[in-house]
Amino acid sequence: METAATALTFRDATEVDVDELVALIESAYRGDDSRAGWTTEADILEGQRTDPEGVLEVIKSPDSRLLTVERDGRIVACCQLKHEGENAYFGMFAVSPQLQGAGLGKVIIAEAERQARESWGVREMQMTVISVRDDLIAWYERRGYRRTGRMTPFPYGDERFGVPQRDDLQFELLVKELAQP
Repeated sequence: METAATALTFRDATEVDVDELVALIESAYRGDDSRAGWTTEADILEGQRTDPEGVLEVIKSPDSRLLTVERDGRIVACCQLKHEGENAYFGMFAVSPQLQGAGLGKVIIAEAERQARESWGVREMQMTVISVRDDLIAWYERRGYRRTGRMTPFPYGDERFGVPQRDDLQFELLVKELAQP
């Protein structure tokens, strides 16, 4: 029986992966392709989610990793892990829209938490989520993350992060204490 974790390969992204990763991230969040999955931001943001320079910056940063997930030799998901002292930051999480809803995200976030804990000895995973994304926040809460109520402004006017379709966007910090082995 095939499960969400069947034949997944986790590895750090390299420069060769940049274009494929940008396409994956864009397909998960922006435009009509993203509507095949449930993580779309197409109704609240237009424009790009990331670009090759942003992905390359994560890959090259000494305190960051872009964990790439492959199935059958094809990149199907990714997430950023950034070491920040006693914490790790989780971001740039994307699962191919055609594979969303089958449990793949649960497997990937659990592996990301494990790797951050084991590689860096961090005690907490942090992330920011657009506060109006109720379904997505609820999904993270089911994975053990809690809302902090700590908000940071959305970067209005910086189209590298998209073109907002509403004026009430902000990021909320979510945190999860990571159990030590």
